[in-house]
Amino acid sequence: MPDYQAPLRDMRFVMDELFDYPSHYARLPAGDDVSPDVVAAILEEGARFAREVLLPLNQSGDREGCRLEGGEVKAPSGFREAYRQYVEGGWPSLAAEPEHGGQGLPPSLSMLLSEMICGSNLAWGMYPGLSHGAADALRHHGTEEQQRVYLTKLVEGSWTGTMCLTEPHCGTDLGLIKTRALPQDDGSYRISGTKIFISAGEHDLADNILHLVLAKLPDAPEGSKGISLFLVPKFMPDGQGEAGERNGVVCGSLEHKMGIHGNATCVMNFDGATGYLIGAPNKGLACMFTMMNAARIGVGIQGLGLAEASFQNALAYARDRLQMRALSGPKAPEKAADPIIVHPDVRRMLLTQKAIAEGGRMLVLYTAQLVDVVEQCSAGEERERAETLLGLLTPVVKAFLTELGFEATNEGVQVFGGHGFIQEWGMEQMVRDARITRLYEGTTGIQALDLLGRKVLMNQGESLKVFTKEIHKFCQANADDEAMAPFVGPLAKLNSQWGELTMGIGMKAMSDREEVGAASVDYLMYSGYVTLAYLFARSVKCAREALADSPSDASFYQAKIQTARFYFERLLPRTRTHAAQMQAGAEGLMAMDAASFGLGFEV
Repeated sequence: MPDYQAPLRDMRFVMDELFDYPSHYARLPAGDDVSPDVVAAILEEGARFAREVLLPLNQSGDREGCRLEGGEVKAPSGFREAYRQYVEGGWPSLAAEPEHGGQGLPPSLSMLLSEMICGSNLAWGMYPGLSHGAADALRHHGTEEQQRVYLTKLVEGSWTGTMCLTEPHCGTDLGLIKTRALPQDDGSYRISGTKIFISAGEHDLADNILHLVLAKLPDAPEGSKGISLFLVPKFMPDGQGEAGERNGVVCGSLEHKMGIHGNATCVMNFDGATGYLIGAPNKGLACMFTMMNAARIGVGIQGLGLAEASFQNALAYARDRLQMRALSGPKAPEKAADPIIVHPDVRRMLLTQKAIAEGGRMLVLYTAQLVDVVEQCSAGEERERAETLLGLLTPVVKAFLTELGFEATNEGVQVFGGHGFIQEWGMEQMVRDARITRLYEGTTGIQALDLLGRKVLMNQGESLKVFTKEIHKFCQANADDEAMAPFVGPLAKLNSQWGELTMGIGMKAMSDREEVGAASVDYLMYSGYVTLAYLFARSVKCAREALADSPSDASFYQAKIQTARFYFERLLPRTRTHAAQMQAGAEGLMAMDAASFGLGFEV
């Protein structure tokens, strides 16, 4: 069975030393409740829950999968009991507002817990994870009555939530949905239609499931401007606010999937189900993005968690597995062969995973501070800046970290060699589970269009300038530090090129909009690599300052600098390829007519 230990030392480095979370928490409205002791207790208990409760269910849940019996789904053995412990531990309410039964702690703490859950058992984590998006939608757009009856149940964890967007004929293009909502005299609606790919759409973990469903009213405008959002409970609340009569929604089938077998991915049939409008009619798109933005960051954290798990297990295997002798001579002469960690290419794969995990953690915790400010601070310049940066970085967190997370799990299998392909080691499951993260909540291509088209070009690059200016100031402040030159020099050049590439694409797009689509994925990946370079450079500065005090764990800080060096020398050069492909333009992609793609074989 694969192992997992929450990387608490690295989390504390990023939180306390790199981003000064103690000061950050002190500035928040509920700062007095987030002392270092409270944070430490939450992290340690979360780590214990992930390792002792969730990890043992990961492989068994993958093998057993979910069962559909008469419209009811049974989750794998142990999942229901684990969820009960999760609720009893108060984890669902950690970052929710006190007026809804929450603990009022910063969202960043919940995001740290999410990494631990994803690293130990991603499929299980999706059951409570989907509830966050539903709760956010109700908190921002629900009526007081809806919040009283439904939001409090989501916060306490006795009920869970889903996002019902996709239909058999449409995914990203939600303007094509066919699900309909007919108004009733009592103010409710009758919802009819079919939704597919609904994660945690049906299960036996909680007493009730609240489906947030996109549908169209009879007089709705065409396209995305005619979408409304509805709340459809599996069981209608009774007079005491508990789960009562069954509503007209049922799971028609379970998808047979490549991975995340322990999570129920459902086809949900709504047959005149009673639903309630959330927000204004035909304004469901805005409500949907409230759900989606929270979910997208959550999926990026999934990529991070899997990268960390893959690295930990690959490292343990590389230290134990004996194969051949080092090229420079035996390193373990007392043994029949050397452990494979002595070989340069194995080290390349391990360092790639290590850099992805540590870089991803810095990006998530940088973003988490922005989430804290947006969610818990009143309007003002700081919040406005946080909203700008969060909008810019959300598609990067989602797409870049899932692309790299999938790469990390593949490298993990490669370190194991043939054993990585064998089920019992657990590495192949990580690859299968990681593959979906590049798809759901918006594919990498969709995130790239969102970043380049909506977040950058639509506002003439103003949001990007906020971030590149921050990087520029860091480079200026450290320009005269000789020890920082290997990091600051390349970062400054790429930061400048980032703006130039953006301007070049924008100019081309003025005459051909296809240029945006042709450049978008490379633009996102380039943006991700430069963002991580900035964070790694900051980590080097932080580590060097710590080493100046001769700490007892000096090797930890030395490893930080060495990992950053590997990133700059081996991973950051990928930006050259992405820049070249961006500049190649759309013509080479669009010149061939559709019929010519199939020339040479029968179709």
